[in-house]
Amino acid sequence: MATVVRATVDLNADLGEGFGPWRMGDDAALLDVVTSANVACGFHAGGPSIMRATCDAAVARGVAIGAHVSYRDLEGFGRRPLDVPAAELRDQVAYQLGALDAVARAAGGRVAYCKPHGALYNRIAVDAEQAGAVVGAVAGFAPGLPVLGLPGSVFLDLAARAGLVPRGEAFADRGYTAEGRLVPRAQPGAVLHDPAAVVARSVAMARDRKVASVDGAEVAVDAVSLCVHGDTPGAVELARAVRAALEDAGLAVAPFAGR
Repeated sequence: MATVVRATVDLNADLGEGFGPWRMGDDAALLDVVTSANVACGFHAGGPSIMRATCDAAVARGVAIGAHVSYRDLEGFGRRPLDVPAAELRDQVAYQLGALDAVARAAGGRVAYCKPHGALYNRIAVDAEQAGAVVGAVAGFAPGLPVLGLPGSVFLDLAARAGLVPRGEAFADRGYTAEGRLVPRAQPGAVLHDPAAVVARSVAMARDRKVASVDGAEVAVDAVSLCVHGDTPGAVELARAVRAALEDAGLAVAPFAGR
């Protein structure tokens, strides 16, 4: 079978994840590299002023703004599994979408897509009730809005049924199971630290739509966007290396929202 080549790929990063006077990562530098910004909406990190500054910087650079919605968990950075009733979760996600969109519009932009964060992202990959709550919130906010999630997830399936635009995402620096899920952060191999390996995997996922799992199995990855994390050591340099490698492989790097 011939290799499938994708002409264009998006590069996204989680940004605006400081809180109050504290900052996480070099958002300004990353915004010079990525094409989509997943902006924290105040539930796992961020706040009105951080959201505004991030949106101002994204708009100035032509970077797409995405709502990085989360469980309400500042203490755990949104990475703790929570059992939130579906109706409450729907309203929490709608609240975050509305808050970021108001700030984005004041900055001259808009919310172009939605990407859940952390524990919520992983939960809705397999939990239909929680996924349905998120889908309901997004559909109520903006029918037809693109949503970013794990390929093959329950979330993307329900999003498509609800008339949203499902888009698959891959992670440049995260380990995968043989089933195509992310290795939990508490387990060995969850996060990759070798820059050369991250760069090589990024090209394989974007161009060839495949990645090696932690046990060596080849896993299909149908993704239009690659995530590079901004809170790891050397994140900016790594993001630059990933983008350069993608372009050297003949891929155009551009926002996925609208495609």
